[in-house]
Amino acid sequence: MRPGPGNLITDVAGFRVGNASDPVLHSGVTVLTADRPFTAAVHVMGGAPGSRETDLLAPDRLVSEVDALVLSGGSAFGLDACSGVMAGLRAMGRGYAVGEQRVPIVSGAILFDLLNGGDKAWAKEAVTSPYPALGRAALEAAAVDFTLGSVGAGTGAMTGTLKGGLGSASALLPSGITVGALVAVNALGQVTAGDGPWFLAAPFEEGAEFGGLGPAPALPAAAAPLPMKRMGEATTIAIVATDATLTKAEAHRVAVAAHDGMARAICPSHTLIDGDLVFAAASGARDLHDPLTDLFQIGHSAAVCLSRAIAHAVWLASPQRGDLQPCWSERFGRKG
Repeated sequence: MRPGPGNLITDVAGFRVGNASDPVLHSGVTVLTADRPFTAAVHVMGGAPGSRETDLLAPDRLVSEVDALVLSGGSAFGLDACSGVMAGLRAMGRGYAVGEQRVPIVSGAILFDLLNGGDKAWAKEAVTSPYPALGRAALEAAAVDFTLGSVGAGTGAMTGTLKGGLGSASALLPSGITVGALVAVNALGQVTAGDGPWFLAAPFEEGAEFGGLGPAPALPAAAAPLPMKRMGEATTIAIVATDATLTKAEAHRVAVAAHDGMARAICPSHTLIDGDLVFAAASGARDLHDPLTDLFQIGHSAAVCLSRAIAHAVWLASPQRGDLQPCWSERFGRKG
């Protein structure tokens, strides 16, 4: 496998990603959409998830495709971002046809960034939630090229020790199928080994995409970690995508497999306090030639891409006024 030309989830043809950020709020929204409705599924492994319209992604539900997937900050308030995305899609004439009406199908997930140093006065003063507008702005910004780091849903993200952020990665399979990952990293756990700069995802790094530091010389001895963040102050939310033709059941298996990539890149992950969740999206542009082999490789590649994307999120985080944690680059002096 090798990365796609942009090393982004949008190397999967047809998909676009948009970000909207509020640096004062220290929060934002990221939207993945496509040229047409696409197959989607979800798998949740965290103990404290926040989501909208995820039940409809089950294989036995009526709706077979969605118009967009949303990753948002803001805890439960951030679920309102999906309303903004729906409004934008409806204005574009997108959505499930019901008589003369169209109902855009939008599923989303949130992370907790309410105690990250940003100005959250709107929640105390009965001011209109900023998230619907952020969601619509992210949709309208959707493009093949997009920014990573402290943007979108990763604007105010944190991890156990360093600032989190938004990350992405892609892979081209021998079959010609493309796989990509997009992630907002706000984990309870660490993305690096001990007090050093080494990323836990280093065994899967392509070239020097997040520094080329290699694995840690020696990983710290196993210990019983303490939940340093308080309840609800965590969650890593992700999307993995492919151009393969998948059923909802097959897409669900890809989402399940992708969680392995989260566990390899964040320690600990999938905790009771995190709301870790992975969406899977399939554009259907390429038929499976060997269903067993292709699905096996798509699932494995989704996990690898997610590990790499998690490292990118922390590697590319940038400092902002009011930060409560240092960026990787501030602490370890990233060059270039």
